[in-house]
Formats: sequence, structure tokens, C-alpha cells
Amino acid sequence: MSGVSTHQNLLYYGDNLDVLRQHIADESVDLVYLDPPFNSNADYNVLFKEHDGASAASQIMAFEDTWRWDQVSAALYHDIVSQGSDLARTLRAFFEILGASDMMAYLAMMAPRIVELQRVLKPTGSLYLHCDPTASHYLKLLLDAVFGAMNFRSEIIWQRTSAHSSAARYGPVHDVILFYVKSDDFVWRPQFTPYSQAYLDTFYDQIDPEGRRWARGDLTGAGTRNGETGKPWRGIDVTAKGRHWAVPPAQLDKLAAEGKIHTPAKEGAMPRLKRYADEMPGVPLQDVWTDISPLHNLAAERMHYPTQKPERLLDRIIESSSAPGDVVLDPFCGCGTSVSSAQRLGRRWIGIDITHLAIGLIRKRLTDTYGTAANFRVIGEPVSLEDAKQLAEEDKFQFQAWALGLVGARIATSSKKGADKGIDGRLYYATGRKAGETDQVILSVKGGHLKADDVRALEGVRAREKAAIGVLIAMEEPSKKMRADAAAFGMHDTPWGSYPRVQILTVEQLLHGERIKYPAVTGGNVTLKAAKKVAKKAAKQTDLFGS
Repeated sequence: MSGVSTHQNLLYYGDNLDVLRQHIADESVDLVYLDPPFNSNADYNVLFKEHDGASAASQIMAFEDTWRWDQVSAALYHDIVSQGSDLARTLRAFFEILGASDMMAYLAMMAPRIVELQRVLKPTGSLYLHCDPTASHYLKLLLDAVFGAMNFRSEIIWQRTSAHSSAARYGPVHDVILFYVKSDDFVWRPQFTPYSQAYLDTFYDQIDPEGRRWARGDLTGAGTRNGETGKPWRGIDVTAKGRHWAVPPAQLDKLAAEGKIHTPAKEGAMPRLKRYADEMPGVPLQDVWTDISPLHNLAAERMHYPTQKPERLLDRIIESSSAPGDVVLDPFCGCGTSVSSAQRLGRRWIGIDITHLAIGLIRKRLTDTYGTAANFRVIGEPVSLEDAKQLAEEDKFQFQAWALGLVGARIATSSKKGADKGIDGRLYYATGRKAGETDQVILSVKGGHLKADDVRALEGVRAREKAAIGVLIAMEEPSKKMRADAAAFGMHDTPWGSYPRVQILTVEQLLHGERIKYPAVTGGNVTLKAAKKVAKKAAKQTDLFGS
């Protein structure tokens, strides 16, 4: 099946430290990109404030950075320190400086993850750690301790915004990307950027009749030769000038036939090579990247995820340090920019995230963009009713995000306090009446006991919000009376048919593939801005671990 992925890519829900240790084999990954959450908007002093370590551990919730010095981070710190490695000595030095602060917690949490990422990299592999300048110097020392300082390659500065107002300091407009390799035998595919107009005007100042810019290049080298490159060409004795031709006379004839040799009018002047600008690769990529803009509000790829990075940024990293068919791993994959880029560029991929909201975003993004070509499997999500009940008991927020993700909806948020009362999720679909017009579906998720008036309450919220459809997602099986109440609210008419105005879906039904009945006229709802479809199919892929 030429051009079709036969490898099932992997998307894990869970703590990346556990996933790495339990599921990712030694030296199985070609490229790691990670953008770990960091509270860059916090007051600087807060990050360095010491805590007593007694606060309860909390997982990283969607869009929030919750690194805290608590019992979990303290345990991770002591576990590494007890090993007596270079990393242990580094962490002890950090603790002497930072104490039991949130910054120390961040570093203690990152340290074992960096160890695992180094383990899973192939000898030819590379790692790119995307971070905030507030923490980049600490992270660089952690990476030095794990990878070895000799395997540091670059500190890339990405200008992520053009201007930023900041009191009493220079405006913070850049991120740092630390580039490390596993060994000297790493994959490297040089990238180039276009020449600037000023460079072209200065160095490619000749223009041929077709309007192509070219520069004069030398056709000879210093010193004489006795072979083909020392022979005369078109009456020019290059040896007599103490030089030799850069290529044999036969190749000079070929260049001349292609119009790539310039012969000056001055008698006796040496011919020159015509080096055309449009045939040159460009400027070798440097370590300051100012040519990739952040995502603006109207960007086609924008998924409304606060830490989303532009695909061009990930494309550049993936193309520089991997080849088609290689495995790309992102242990903090958020809304899935890295795995989407990897998919489009024909790489295999593994994504990990600790929130069901992120997993839902990624699933929809990949399905919208690549359809079945993405060929991925989600591991760690509930696959049975018992799994779902356990998730609901452990974390109501995650349960809601998981259930909403199954139907392509997103957790409801509002800037107005109380504005989303009675609404757990929303999705929108095109009405077909006029361009850009949408209707709304509101959702209520009940992971516990259902009340007799839940359906009527949903209808009241639907009417208040002027939504087309209201959906109740329930763990429990609704009563016959609740089903009858839902049916009594009638149908919503559209150009594509009529749909129940109030619907009830149980978690068991969702697990068996049942979905909301509404017009999917756009190929999917537009709650999460649909990613642009990619016509190009992914490159053929093989099994990740050779199984």
C-alpha cells in the first residue's frame, strides 16, 4: 500500500513518567520534542518562594501550570539524590540555591523525565527541549548532567512575538529551545532560509535577460595539476597562470552549453561561473529564529489551546533531526502540534498527555486533518463502563473532558462568572442557511446519580441559551420517564433532516460507538476549529518496536 501508513501511531493518556517507564523501549525513538508546562506568567518571586512540602499533590490540569513543592516532588528529588550520579549532584546544588520552592519542584519533576527520554533515544537521536528563559539555564544544567555537556549542540532562540510591554525590564519576546544529541552519530539534515533582499542586491547583483539574479563565481583553484583539470580550455592555459580548473574541460563545456559561464569582454580575462540565486539552497539555518511567527487568532491551524506552537516551528525541528519513517516522541503533547507535523512529514509518532481534554483535542485534530491515514491508537482511556466509573470517582473534571471528547465537544468556559451554569460542554455546527452561521449543541455530563428533573433542567438551559440541541451524557441508565420527557420536547428541523431537540446518551452507549444526532454537514463540528485537511498521504511506516 504505497503512501499509506501501516504503523499504528500511539497516543497515551497518563503521567509521562509512568508511560515512559512502562511502555517505551530502550533506544526506540529517533527524535524527542518536549514543551513542558511552565508558569511563565507567574510573579517571578512566587516561583522561588519556599513551601513546607505538606500540600496535596495535584496533576497538571488543562491550561494550568501546577508545579508545586509537595510530597511528590520531594520524593522525586530524594530518589534521584540517593543515586549519587552527576544528576544527583546537580539537583543537590540546585536545592542549596533554590530551597523547597516551586522552581525546585519543577526541576525535581523534570529530572527523572529527562533521564527516561535519554534512555529511549537511539544513539542517532536528538532531543529538543522548548522552555521559558526563566528556567532555561537550570534545564540546560540538568541536560548536561544526563546527556553529557559534550552532547549539547545549540541554544535556539525563537522570537515568539514582535513586542511585549513589561515594567522595569526589557520586553520578553523569545523562547529557548535546547538541542542535545545522544551521540556524535546523530541524524542531521541541514535546513536553509531564503536570502534577504539586501543580500541578493549585494552579492547577486547581475541579472540575465530572463530576470534571473546571478553572482560571479571562480572556475579555477590555486596551484597547478597534471591531469584533466590542468589542460587548456578554449585557448586558456590555466597552468601558465599557476592555477587549475575547478572541473575537467568536459564539464566546463557542459556548463557553457547551459549558459552558466560568463566570459568578460576584456581580452585575457578569466571566465567566471554564473552562480544563480534561485539554484542555491539559501542561508544555512542559524540559532536565532525570527522568521516563524506565533499563531494569530485567525490562523487556520489554531485550536484555541493557550500554549499551542505553530506547525512551521515543529516542521523545522522534525525535518532537521529525523528522516521519513523515524519515530518522533512528544511527552507533553498538549493539542498535538508535534504529532500532527510528524504525521504530515511521514514520521511515526508517540504522544503523551495527562489530560483527557488534550487527548480529545488531538484525536479531533488528527481525524479532521488526516482521516484514517493517521492510524493511531489511544492507550490509557476508559474502554469499559467500569473504567469510566473509576475515572468519574477519581476526577470529575477528567471524566467530563473524556466524555465530551468522545463526541467531539469541548469543556464549556466563559469569562462571565456563572454564565455556563448547567452547561458542561458545547459544540457548534454549520446551519447551512448562510455562510459562517452556526447552531449550538449544549451538553450536560452526569457521572453520578441522575435526578428526575435532570432532563427538564437541560431543556431549560437549552431554551435559555437558544441552542438547537441539548444532550445529557449519563453514567446511569435514565428512567423511562426521563426518556419520555426528552422525546416530548420534539424535533429540531434543519435542511438535512430533523433531530431530537433533547437527547440522552449513556456512557455505555458512547463506548459502543453511539453519537449525538445532529447535522454533520461540515464533516465534523466546529467546536474545536477544524484543522485543514491534508491531501498528501503519510509515508509508509513500519511497526514501532519491530513487533
